[in-house]
Amino acid sequence: MGEETKLYGVRASTFSNRINIALKLKGVEYKYYEEDLKNKSASLLRYNPIHKKVPTFVHNKKSLAESLVILEYIDETWKTHPILPQHPYQRAQARFWARFIDDKIVPTVWKALWVKENQKETLNEASENLEFLEKELKGKYFGGESTGMVDIAANFVAQWIPAVQELVGIEVLIETKFPKLCKWSHDFAAHPVVKDVLPSKEELNAHFRPRLNITH
Repeated sequence: MGEETKLYGVRASTFSNRINIALKLKGVEYKYYEEDLKNKSASLLRYNPIHKKVPTFVHNKKSLAESLVILEYIDETWKTHPILPQHPYQRAQARFWARFIDDKIVPTVWKALWVKENQKETLNEASENLEFLEKELKGKYFGGESTGMVDIAANFVAQWIPAVQELVGIEVLIETKFPKLCKWSHDFAAHPVVKDVLPSKEELNAHFRPRLNITH
């Protein structure tokens, strides 16, 4: 089709990795551009002048921002390996839980692991939100027997939480408390496509240590 498909992202970004995973699951050929967020490229600023963030997705010279929006566009454009269910109710539920991850899981876990102030209360809130996600997981993946939109959105749980909680010495994702989520994290991270996309724990540690002032 002669399509031009580009992704501007950051390897350690859970949001950028959503798009990488979706594109690779669908077998879409694209060019990936690694961004330095301290020195953003002219292309990123041109394609995403409002938010100036990653991921920024470009298809045939038309740009999109916001990872969940991009995921839906990808699913509607390339039909192989659907990441959203066909049934309207199930599609709505998938959208709900993907948004729940962005609105509830990511900010509360981020704050619980990074911010010392009121940390006990924040840890409790993060744990409560993870409990909701634990109860929603009814199969191997949130998408059933194959990876779907909620799994892709939740790569934060499989990738980011284990690496950061090890660095800071605070556990949020505890196997005895969240056995299904922990098993899902292992299965999802071991998926052949996902495994090739997600950065290693060593890469994430190297990325986060300076932000946590950890030198060892």
